[in-house]
Order: sequence, then structure tokens, then C-alpha cells
Amino acid sequence: MNQLTFHEGIPYIRLLMLLPLVGILIGLILPNNVWQRYWALIVTTANALISLPLYFHFDRTTALFQFAEHSAWIPSLKINYTVGLDGISLTMVLLTTLIMPLCVLASWTYISHRIRAFHLCLLLMEVTMVGVFCALDAILFFMFWEAMLIPMALLIGIWGGQRKIYAAVKFFLYTMAGSIFLLVALIALRLHTGTFNIPDMMAAGIPQGMQLWVFAAFFLAFAVKVPMFPFHTWLPAAHVEAPTAGSVILASVLLKMGTYGFLRFSLPITPDASVYFAPYVLVLSVIAILYGSLTALGQTDLKKLVAYSSVGHMGFATLGIFCLSQQGLEGAVMVMINHGVTTGALFICVGMLYERLHTREMPKMLGIGKHIPIFTGLFGVFCLSSLAFPGTNSFIGEFLVLVATFTKSIPLGVWTIPGVVIVAAYLLRMLQKIAYGGTDNPEHHALKDVNIRELITLLPLFAGVFWIGFHPQPILQILAVSVRHIVQQTSGGGN
Repeated sequence: MNQLTFHEGIPYIRLLMLLPLVGILIGLILPNNVWQRYWALIVTTANALISLPLYFHFDRTTALFQFAEHSAWIPSLKINYTVGLDGISLTMVLLTTLIMPLCVLASWTYISHRIRAFHLCLLLMEVTMVGVFCALDAILFFMFWEAMLIPMALLIGIWGGQRKIYAAVKFFLYTMAGSIFLLVALIALRLHTGTFNIPDMMAAGIPQGMQLWVFAAFFLAFAVKVPMFPFHTWLPAAHVEAPTAGSVILASVLLKMGTYGFLRFSLPITPDASVYFAPYVLVLSVIAILYGSLTALGQTDLKKLVAYSSVGHMGFATLGIFCLSQQGLEGAVMVMINHGVTTGALFICVGMLYERLHTREMPKMLGIGKHIPIFTGLFGVFCLSSLAFPGTNSFIGEFLVLVATFTKSIPLGVWTIPGVVIVAAYLLRMLQKIAYGGTDNPEHHALKDVNIRELITLLPLFAGVFWIGFHPQPILQILAVSVRHIVQQTSGGGN
């Protein structure tokens, strides 16, 4: 336990997981109507407020896991309730808690049946996602990792589109298949190290031969979740069929669990294997950037376009991680955060358009910008952010990743440039068509611009685009020491 620091006073992490659970119990007795929406908004907003002190009380000078809580759970198997946060997991927890109230607001009129069940699924999702990022016991991590599948599959399968069952089953099976390899790797580490404690596993010093096999198992589990090419095929179906809140959670949080797994398990626990396999993962990352961008370029379905863009953006995250440098890892985490902000916002915008037009086909949206100018302005900012325009949040992360990539390998860096150009091509083409394309369509004259609820939903994300874009230092300061520690573990072979 010498890698943990225990916080005196309010048990913030326990509260972040208990409050949504209490919210679920109370939600079961509330009427199955609009009160469920207000209750879910109150609970998720309260959780977001509870998470803010974690940022202000976080010690930026140490790589130790902070706000730790520890108690025996199954002593005979040495399985414990151990949770804590370093700089990386803190940013992921804040991203989760701050995005959840916006998911409730984005679903306010979109969800019209089984209202109670929908919002209880959202609250359960929040418990499992926070648990994944806080868990410091491998079995506890695995339980939260698996538990997340159930509410997410229900969100897609019950409130999704026409092919919702197909998408939900595909999502569930892909992630379950990857989880089998994760469980095998964790059991193998327990047999070798004698513990399920993740910080102790990091310090154990695994033999190189064993590292290769454990890394391969980790890679299959986390690559499916990212998703990396060629394990990405579940993602477009899940995004397209999911309700707006489901797509936002998938893009903003769930995809980050894969890259978080690489940072929490692969690099510090199997450092030699990470160095050995890094060139192959870097090549797959560049392929993902090019493939995701080219595939998005050919889409006419707006939601599918944003979904494929996620494959490319997450390719930048894995590219930065496996550069195995301070700049690369900092850039990767910034990409993770900024992708959550920007792509989450884009999916909310797509949902708003679908509620108005009942279609996601771009040819049927031509020229709507003339009739809903406020929405189009906000949508345009999120598109510019997605293409990493200087001054927006996404520029910071992608710039750091590109610098790290060129430092690692100039040919590899050169191959990423076409991906950046193609992103600009498909996003600007989409924005031009929606804002100014086509002739005047009489059906668009009745469109209403954003209302107060929609404005409240989008403005925090709009502010995040420019706040991070012009002032990224507060986040980079939180990440710096934790990232440096991982780089030292990897370059030092775990010692």
C-alpha cells in the first residue's frame, strides 16, 4: 500500500459511486414519467459537483494514487475494495461525471417510452464507468469493466434504431470476447505476483517471456474497446443505432476505457513487451487514422460519419501512447479528453437534427443553416474542433502526438499527415453542405433554432472547446507527474 495516499475526510470516490446507486433505488419508486428526467438530472449534476473537489485537492507533485480507499472484500482470494486516482484517472473521472448531466438533457424529448428504465440505465452506467477509472484491484476493475456492458447493451437494444438488436448483440459479443483475454491475463499475473493489487503488479517485475503473452492478452481486450483497426467493426453499428445519450457515452467515455487500459495495465505492468510490440501498434494506429478518415469521407449518414471519425481520432490516442514518450502520452490523454468533449458534442448535435428532420442523411439537410443559425454556429465550432483547428481543444492533443510521432519516426509521422488532411476535407464538406448547400427547401422554413434546454446542453461543451484550446496548462499539470512515472516505468523495464 506504499503507492497509495489516503485522504482524510470526505470519501469522494465512494460518494461518486454510491450517489447514482441511491438515485437508482429512489428512481424505482418515482412515477414513470417526467419526474424521472428531473431526478436523473439532479443526481448526475450532484455527482458532477462532488467530483470537482478532486481536481482542486489533487496533489500535482506526486505520482502516488490519491484519495485512496481500501478494505478487505474476499480475504481468502486476496481480493479487496481498493480505489484511488492518479492524474490520468482523475481526468477520466471528471470527463465522465461532467458529461452525464448533458446526456440526460440531450435525451429530454428524444426518449418517450420506458422513461424510468432509460434513466436508471444512465445512472448505472455512471457507477460502472467511475468504477473502471478508480479501481486499483484487478478483479474490482474487471467487475466494473464487465458490468458496464449490461446497461450499454440495454440502451442500444431498447431505445436504439431499426437494427438495434443486431448492434447491441454485436457490441456485447465483441467486448465479451476481449474480456476473456483480459481475465486470463489478470489470473496469470495473480499466480505470478501473488496479488490482485494493480500498483503491486506494476512493481512486481514480470519476466520478459511472460510479459509478451500478458501484453498480447491485454492488447486484444483493450484494442476491441478503443476500437483499433481491425477490431472496430462493432462501433459504427453501435453508434448509428444507439440513442443520442448512448452515442455520447460511447464516444466520450467508453472508447477511453481501451486507451486507459493500455496506460494502466500494458505499459507499467508489461514494459518490455510494450517496447517490443510498440512498432506494430504504431503501424495499426496510422492505418486506423487513414482508414477512419477515408471511410468517413464516403458517408452520407451524418451519424455514421461521426462514428467513423472516432476510429481515426482514437488512432491518434494509441499513436501517442505507443510513442512511449512524455509528449506522446500527454498528447494521447489530451486526445482522449478532447475527443470526449468534441465528438460528444457532435453526436448531441446530430440528435438535435434528427429530432427536427427525422433523418440523418446529409442530402436532406442541405442549407438548413439559413433557418437555424445559432445551431449552425455551434455545430460549426465543434466541426472546427474535430479537425483540430488551432485555438480549439483538439489542436493541443494532436499537435503533441504529431511532435512525438515525428520524434519517434519521421516516415511514420509523414504517413499521418494525409489522415489530418482528409479529416479537414470531410468535416468542411459536411459543414458547407449543411450550412449553405442546395437550393431553398420549403420544408426547412418551419425548423426551430435551439431552445433553452438545448443551449444549456451545448454551451458547456462549447466553452470547453475554447477553454482547453487556449488554456490547456491546468490539465497538462495534472497529467505531467503521472505520465512521467509511466514513461520511467516503461523505459526502465518496470524497475
